[in-house]
Amino acid sequence: MDQYASIFGKKGHLIKLDCASREHDYVPFAASDLRIVLFDTQVKHSLASSAYNRRREECEAGVGLVKEHHPGVSSLRDVSETMLRQYVKPHDETVYQRCSYVVGEMNRLQEACEHLEENNFRQFGQCMFETHYGLKNQYEVSCFELDLLVEMVETRPDVFGARMMGGGFGGCTINLVRAEAAESLAAEIAGIYHEATGMRLAAYFVSIEDGAGCVTASHA
Repeated sequence: MDQYASIFGKKGHLIKLDCASREHDYVPFAASDLRIVLFDTQVKHSLASSAYNRRREECEAGVGLVKEHHPGVSSLRDVSETMLRQYVKPHDETVYQRCSYVVGEMNRLQEACEHLEENNFRQFGQCMFETHYGLKNQYEVSCFELDLLVEMVETRPDVFGARMMGGGFGGCTINLVRAEAAESLAAEIAGIYHEATGMRLAAYFVSIEDGAGCVTASHA
């Protein structure tokens, strides 16, 4: 997905990517009064690779359990929460939680795109928080430092949403912050984070720009 965004990125828009068909739509992100801020935990993704493989196996196991009753099912895109409760939950609670997160996240993504179309950034931000807690509690790919950063901003009125990003077990949170408060918030959070963990927090202020393109060099 990183490479896809690097090529197909569009200024002022998010990419809604269908990973099955590899087709995408653009969703407007018109928020001139908000800034996107990344808080870097400084924790390396040491467990992400093995955990990713395990989560994929668990999701495939869930699909297999549903497929025994619905042969047309080929992926979690074809599965409902009702199916998971009926066919997966009684068999394996962990597999159920993994699959339930994925099915819920697909629905949440659709809702989030609708909120962006309506310029409703409060509701969009709430989807971000819900995603984080799903990743923490159901998919279990977060870590103490990521959770701490999200919890520190969750009740602040200048923060519309926050969640972990990337493979988990470290890395960054992405935060949607009122522009006028972004720099002071970053400084305050850095101090609290250092006191709690002993680590220096890095903050990155980013914007949504066009992806890579052809550049014609002029010769003097």
